[in-house]
Amino acid sequence: MFPCIDTLSAESAHERGQIYGQQAKGRIQHSVVTYARLFAACGIDWASACERAMRFEPVIEQVDADLMAELRGMAQGSGQSLGSLMALNCRTEILPATFFTDEPQLAHAALAANRAAGLPDWLADAPWDGALKDGECTAMGVTASASQTGQAWLAQNWDWMGRQREALVLLHTQGPSGQSITTLTEAGMLAKIGINQSGFALGLNILRSNRDGSRLGVPVHVLLRHLLDCDSVAHARERLQVLQSDQGLGFGAASNVPCADAEGQAACFEVSPAGWAEVTPTDGVVVHTNHFVCESLLAEQAPMGPGLSSHNRLSTAGQHALKTPIGQADLERFLRDESDGFLSICRSPDPSVPPESRVESVAGIVMQTQPPAMWVACDVPSRVAFESVPLAAAANQLKGRQGQAIAA
Repeated sequence: MFPCIDTLSAESAHERGQIYGQQAKGRIQHSVVTYARLFAACGIDWASACERAMRFEPVIEQVDADLMAELRGMAQGSGQSLGSLMALNCRTEILPATFFTDEPQLAHAALAANRAAGLPDWLADAPWDGALKDGECTAMGVTASASQTGQAWLAQNWDWMGRQREALVLLHTQGPSGQSITTLTEAGMLAKIGINQSGFALGLNILRSNRDGSRLGVPVHVLLRHLLDCDSVAHARERLQVLQSDQGLGFGAASNVPCADAEGQAACFEVSPAGWAEVTPTDGVVVHTNHFVCESLLAEQAPMGPGLSSHNRLSTAGQHALKTPIGQADLERFLRDESDGFLSICRSPDPSVPPESRVESVAGIVMQTQPPAMWVACDVPSRVAFESVPLAAAANQLKGRQGQAIAA
């Protein structure tokens, strides 16, 4: 199982970041090297990526100043610059809108700048880097009405560069309301796929909008951490509305956020610089891959290369969604579906692609909302079992035990 980092004993956001940075130091460096090469393949050297990311600092401060304090603590604990941590957390905003196309990028100057800065190129010996233009995920949310057990579920395969499996961590942290949170994320990032003590669970499918990078807005991974403080799908909907309309911040790049809660509800929220929209369940189930499906956002879709299997995977996921009522075994079966070969819901690494750049299902995640529970397959799901993951203790309970210990 991926290493677990528990920051719930921290007395401040800065200290939470320090603990995270210290305990994940090597994995954060791994993330930096991975993304330095990924951005370079798009013609962006690491120094430029850090500079672009730092422009989002006032936006993050407005969303939640504690998150910036946590990032500063993480930088101190890991020995990385604040810009590097910001670049990891703003990676979706830095990637160009053309990321899903197969168009070659002029990476030579960016790679040279990275080498001069001492950043190794882990793809130096690969004959091509086409696989870097490809990131996929497939998610399913099941409402109580479509569930075998009467509670909502959320399941997702996380498809990304196979090398990033070595950077994954399970992070126990908390939100501004004191909600304890467990999230599976890439080291250095504030959050990704997770669940909190209220039984609110969320995931992530990357999307690409024509307007990505056109404006400052809430970075996707900051949004995920912010929403993980919610107690329901309805609460998340309210927060999205506040960010878009009341605070006027909006979103810096596109993504889909699938959600489920202990009240038995599920939904997908598509966000983009143009706004956000909701995908509601059909017969109690909602599925999503890597393209917009909300009518109000269809015009935002950036070009997609022929190697991206988003539409085919959505069709296959839709077939699984018909098999109600759905339980944990069905969700694990869904995440192990290999019916479309190397572009399946369960994606094995293609041996024709250089090992360093293969995209695969780095993990599979199933989350139960009531009582909150999480199971993780820590490799391609068809190869390994789903293991139960201990969730973060309720933050207020933990602090209460600490107080009792001090008093004793």
